[in-house]
Amino acid sequence: MNEPVTELDQRFSGPAATPASWDETRQVLEAAELSWIVTVRADGRPHLTPLVAVWFGEALYFTTGDAEQKAVNLRGNSHVILMTGGSDWDAGLDVVVEGDAVPVTDDAVLGSLAAAWAAKWDGRWQFQVRDGAFQQDGGAALVFAVKPGKVLAFAKGSFGQTRHTFA
Repeated sequence: MNEPVTELDQRFSGPAATPASWDETRQVLEAAELSWIVTVRADGRPHLTPLVAVWFGEALYFTTGDAEQKAVNLRGNSHVILMTGGSDWDAGLDVVVEGDAVPVTDDAVLGSLAAAWAAKWDGRWQFQVRDGAFQQDGGAALVFAVKPGKVLAFAKGSFGQTRHTFA
């Protein structure tokens, strides 16, 4: 992945704010146990729901059942926002990823992702790979990759807004 262009947006930052580095921002994505995804319904209304995601290589990956609302939405509009952070006011970094959700169906890639899911959650998330999807007791789970186009990092305490843009 190319290193992003990183800029502090002075309009929305405190006087003592410094830009969040891409390494710091990526570490938040890697460590996050819970993320939220926004998709767009066919009538244009947003849909927001929590999920677990894995940062792997150059993208953020998530799963969904084929009949879930986010999967229905993605069939009509691949634009998504994924976000993570904490509820503290004066500490931490909230991160927002904007991009397109692209289906992942290659069994070799899915095998690597299944191993990443298991490693991140100490084996609590176990997936088998078959027929271009994750398989679990509950059935098939579709897997999507979101390569960031833009990532916003909101520092709390110093109140800085950093924009990471990818070419």
